[in-house]
Amino acid sequence: MTTLRPFSMCDILKFNNINLDFFTETYNVGFYGRYLAKWPDCCKVAESSSGKMQGYVIGKVEGDKDDETKKNWHGHVSAVTVAPEFRRQGLASSLMKLLEDVTALKHNGYFVDLFVNVNNTVAITMYQRMGYSLYRRIRNYYSGIADAYGKG
Repeated sequence: MTTLRPFSMCDILKFNNINLDFFTETYNVGFYGRYLAKWPDCCKVAESSSGKMQGYVIGKVEGDKDDETKKNWHGHVSAVTVAPEFRRQGLASSLMKLLEDVTALKHNGYFVDLFVNVNNTVAITMYQRMGYSLYRRIRNYYSGIADAYGKG
């Protein structure tokens, strides 16, 4: 049984089984801390009944600070990933849906966008099934080596 719960700073000490994946972008501690402090409702963990982290999503809500109506605000996925042994169970889709719901219902966001490595065909297929479309290609986005697709 999987539980979806808020991401905490202690979780960064437990997510090696997830972050060792080639397509998972790993950030410094300050990055996670800033997201958890500023957008805690956009950061969630999938956890097994035994307490093992299965996956997580780190996101934020952004837009024009001068737009008081927040009409142009949207969610952004900075990372969504699932440990290899827990894939193909719909966890990434569930985590994405949580961020989409928080964006729409709590922040009145109009859409959610993200970047994905052009070589990550499994993720690209999942995003397309979820209704995301290709917006642009960004050259050398990942460590100056791999391109990314912008999807929204």
